[in-house]
Amino acid sequence: MIRAGLAAAACALLAACGGANEEAGEPASEADDGGAISSEEVLERARAGTVRPLPGLYRSEVELVDVDIPGAPPEATEMMRGQMAQSNEFCLTEEDVEEGYRRMASEPQGDNCSFTKFDVDGGEIDAAMTCSDPDGGSMNITMQGTGGETSSEFMMRMAGNFGGSGEGSMTMKQSSERIGDCPED
Repeated sequence: MIRAGLAAAACALLAACGGANEEAGEPASEADDGGAISSEEVLERARAGTVRPLPGLYRSEVELVDVDIPGAPPEATEMMRGQMAQSNEFCLTEEDVEEGYRRMASEPQGDNCSFTKFDVDGGEIDAAMTCSDPDGGSMNITMQGTGGETSSEFMMRMAGNFGGSGEGSMTMKQSSERIGDCPED
């Protein structure tokens, strides 16, 4: 679903992003017309003055920080916290680092999502996207955080209609850290 994919996408986004468009003397920012930013523009903004992650083995942790879904009982909220709390390890190869920008610009958007903001400045990122649900709803997602050569950390907030329960929001924190070299096959 949107939530799991966006958590992974945001992790890749932060691991791959880094700098402002220093040659132009201005940071990357929102679309001039307030609409969607093309994948090509996101790719250019990500490449400008980037801080690339080092290849290696990374540990990623996701934590549900806050959830506000109308009518949801406290037990459901706690169950969500348990289900969304994740820790996993993944290997980032040299090829992943090189191809990460194109993948980062296209995968998070999918067919139903588009960036509306994508600012990068040094190792900091501030991004926003809107995802539409095939059933007619939409979800607004904001991501803020930092990414460097060996770690990244960000907060992601999703707000919109949660399956007919009404308008709600969810905030998640994700951190990734390089913990060594990739194991040999």
